Amino acid sequence: MNRTDSRTRPQNRGGKTNSAPRDLYQEVTDKIIAALEAGTPPWRRPWDPDKAGGPAMPRNAATGQRYRGINVLTLGMSPLAFASGDPRWATYKQAEAQGWQVAKGARGTTGFFFKRLEVREDGTPEGDEEAVRRIPLLRSFTLFHAGQIEGIPPFVPPTLAEAPWRAPEATEIIIANSGAVVRFGGDRAFYSPATDHIQMPPHAAFATPEGFCGVLLHEASHWSGAPSRLNRDLRNGFGSHDYAREELRAEIAQVMICTEIGVADCDFANNAAYLASWLEKLRSDRKEIFRAAADAQRIADYLLAFHPDYATRQAEPPDSLPLAEDGDAAGAQEPMPVAA
Repeated sequence: MNRTDSRTRPQNRGGKTNSAPRDLYQEVTDKIIAALEAGTPPWRRPWDPDKAGGPAMPRNAATGQRYRGINVLTLGMSPLAFASGDPRWATYKQAEAQGWQVAKGARGTTGFFFKRLEVREDGTPEGDEEAVRRIPLLRSFTLFHAGQIEGIPPFVPPTLAEAPWRAPEATEIIIANSGAVVRFGGDRAFYSPATDHIQMPPHAAFATPEGFCGVLLHEASHWSGAPSRLNRDLRNGFGSHDYAREELRAEIAQVMICTEIGVADCDFANNAAYLASWLEKLRSDRKEIFRAAADAQRIADYLLAFHPDYATRQAEPPDSLPLAEDGDAAGAQEPMPVAA
């Protein structure tokens, strides 16, 4: 007898029901708003990374592929994400295929992926690609943390030989290879679109080298938005909603990069100044946090690619396909959700 036949299936497997369709955008936005109102931005790490035993970016236990975009935030909000040093997640089917067993009664955590729906205008010829509209649709699937899966091997964090981009000099390598102009002096950190340079206070102004690296990576995230790079609109006045919108993207990207390369001190103290604008935008647009997470992922990918060891590792083919039968899209590119 298959052992899953004698076990109670875990809760929240995402099966079909006759209930009204879920508004996945609103569900995630409501959780993010609640976290912000509680003073705990979900992209911040409420644990000591030195005690976590390895990279905290969530990854798939079966394929090794990292989750991206909005899943970095939603999985990071789960207490399971920082209860131990294990960043692994898997769907029920993936665990079953590996010979592992999701614990009886375990509650799953929702993950998300985008599926493109192609709609062709009536009466148009089959080969006319301009007549095809491609609409990204948000879909959900259920994940279980490694701590909820029986029989899964213990997590062994990568060594520096396996993940050399986590060496202390990683930030210096990224900035040097990017060609970004960094100037030192004064008591403010900022990126100037007019002169295309990053301004940083002197090293001595920071309590720790890690704190300096975190702020530098934040400003480099803004630097990535120049027209010749990722081409985001940076023509916004200080204190405006658009300015706060760019800050949200840079802050999430900063934490993604810091987590990947092992920078422990990743705090950016000015986030409270933008909190009201973030909340207002999220309340008025349920897709904004998805766009912010997608943009932040693009920023993180862009800057991390300047580390040759990381770029080489990412260019290697994955050990297995990242898409599971039940919709787990770990490692897949995340399209930008369109406006409502």
